Amino acid sequence: MVEQVFKLNTGNDKAIEKILFDENIHYLHMVFRQNDALPEHFSNSNVYMTVVRGTLSIGLNDQEIHEYASGTLLKIPYQTKMNVKNLHPDTLELIVVKAPAPKG
Repeated sequence: MVEQVFKLNTGNDKAIEKILFDENIHYLHMVFRQNDALPEHFSNSNVYMTVVRGTLSIGLNDQEIHEYASGTLLKIPYQTKMNVKNLHPDTLELIVVKAPAPKG
C-alpha cells in the first residue's frame, strides 16, 4: 500500500488530535464543546485553520474576538497571538495545518 491512512475522531467530546506530524506539516483535528478553549498562545508557524462545523470565536493579537462559520478557512501568520474558543452551543470542529512544520 502506497498511501498512509489516518482516522479522525467523529464524536462531539473535546479532542485535540495530532493526526500527522512530519518535516513538512503538522495536521491537527480539534473538537470543542461550548466554552471549551485553547490556552492563549503564539502561533509557531503559519497556521491554516478550517472551520468544519460550528462557529469559531477567535481573538488574534489585540483584535476583538471575531466569529467564523463552518466552511471558513483562516490563514494566520507566524508569531500571531491566538485566543481560540467555542462560545456557542453547537460543537466546533477545526482542521489546523501548520506549514512549514514548526522546528523543535
